[in-house]
Amino acid sequence: MKIDRLMGITIYLLRHGRTSAQKLSAEFEVSTRTIMRDMDTLCQAGIPIQSTCGAEGGYEIMDTYILEKQMADDQDYEFILMALKGLASAYADKNIQKTIDKIELLSAGEEHPLNLDLSVVRENSDVNEKIRILEEAVRKKRTVSFHYTNNANEEKEIETEPVGVVYKWYNWYFIGYSLKYMDYCMYKLVRMEEPVMTGKQNTKEHSLRKALAQMEQNSRKKSAQKTIEIKLLGKPVIKAKCKEYLNGKITKEYENGAFEFCFQVPEEEFFWYGVVLSFGSDAKVLEPKSVAERIAATCHELLEVYKKL
Repeated sequence: MKIDRLMGITIYLLRHGRTSAQKLSAEFEVSTRTIMRDMDTLCQAGIPIQSTCGAEGGYEIMDTYILEKQMADDQDYEFILMALKGLASAYADKNIQKTIDKIELLSAGEEHPLNLDLSVVRENSDVNEKIRILEEAVRKKRTVSFHYTNNANEEKEIETEPVGVVYKWYNWYFIGYSLKYMDYCMYKLVRMEEPVMTGKQNTKEHSLRKALAQMEQNSRKKSAQKTIEIKLLGKPVIKAKCKEYLNGKITKEYENGAFEFCFQVPEEEFFWYGVVLSFGSDAKVLEPKSVAERIAATCHELLEVYKKL
């Protein structure tokens, strides 16, 4: 419906700023002519739309505009409650439950058919305490110092400006701005020891959303250079596990149930290598040869270790 699209366009512009007609056309699946008519309608409704010409031009809403009317419906509250309850299952904070209580009073009482249970994340109480310290540092805009062991097993003393804490890739991560490298860095909380909020104030304002977007862009550039494609031959017993853990696809199947499986991974990442090793003799890496040789060397080293028992 047109009213829903107009509301969606308004929210989109408030969230993303200046946006071209072509981008809005693709986002809302209508023609650019329809977008232009929608802009006229929004202007007539009192929403201050600005239009800018040029290569970086587009439509935007003036910074002075504030959305005053209640725009959330019952379904919106269902999604909000589902997300909040998922957060409450992952992170022990009584303020989250207070927020849930408030939102439940505004909702129609219907439960969302989806449920996010992240309680496994709370099993490490030490991590929850780290989150509390880091969250306080973010709010007070004070630097954080801690001892850190990176993926290469190098130990370092870190001091960084806190930006936020995120849960992704089955782990909690701390995002900080390094004055040394003048860039945003990501630290896994389980590798962090003795985080302390210092008395030093941040040197600049930080946005978690912008920091994550910048890191994602940098990550894509790096992964494009270091990503490798692996092809393995697997027995039927590991087919489901390959699909679950390796995020690839079956390219060939044999009458006896064996299959060829291809997937792309960062070359230096630890997780996929451990998964392939866990398959034992049920999997054989066909390509590239360097990975097959690496696995053979690892197995030889393990054999030597267990011979001494």
